[in-house]
Amino acid sequence: MKMTELFTAQLEREAPITRRALENVPEGKPDWKPHAKSMPLGYLSSLVASMPGWVAMAIRQDELDLYPKGGKPSTPPVLSTRRELLQSLDESLARSREALAGTDDRHLMTSWKLLTGGKVVLEQPRHIVIADAFTHLAHHRGQLTVYLRLNEEKVPSIYGPTADDRGF
Repeated sequence: MKMTELFTAQLEREAPITRRALENVPEGKPDWKPHAKSMPLGYLSSLVASMPGWVAMAIRQDELDLYPKGGKPSTPPVLSTRRELLQSLDESLARSREALAGTDDRHLMTSWKLLTGGKVVLEQPRHIVIADAFTHLAHHRGQLTVYLRLNEEKVPSIYGPTADDRGF
C-alpha cells in the first residue's frame, strides 16, 4: 500500500471524529480558558478545525516559518461560530484530499522544514511531518474535549463511547 493511500484513509477516519468535537463547541466563549496558561477556547477550536489542512501544507510547501522576520506569526484566524468552524474543517479536509491525490510517495520522502525567525527548528521527511500532524491533531482534539466537559457541553465519542454516549 502506498503512503498516500494510508494518509488518505487516516484523514477520512479523523474527519468525522474532529467534526463531532467541533459540533459541540459552545458559541460566545472564544476567550474562555481553564487556566491562565491555557490557550483560549476560540483559538483552540479554530486550530483543531484547521489542522487537517496541515497535510496539504506539508505536501505543497517546502517549509513553514512560524514567526517570519518582519511578518505576522502563522496562526489560524479565531472563528466564532460552529458553522465557521465546520466550514474551516471542510476546507482544510478538501485541501488535504486534493494534495494527497496529487502527490506520490517519492515526494513524501523529500525534506520539509519548520522555522522560527528564519532558523530551522525541525527538518524531516514530509511523511514524518504528516504522521506527526495526525498525532498533533489528536492531542489538541483531546484538549478540546476537556474544554467541552468543563463548559458542560456534550463530549462526543472519539475512539469509543463517552459518559455522554452511555447516558451516565
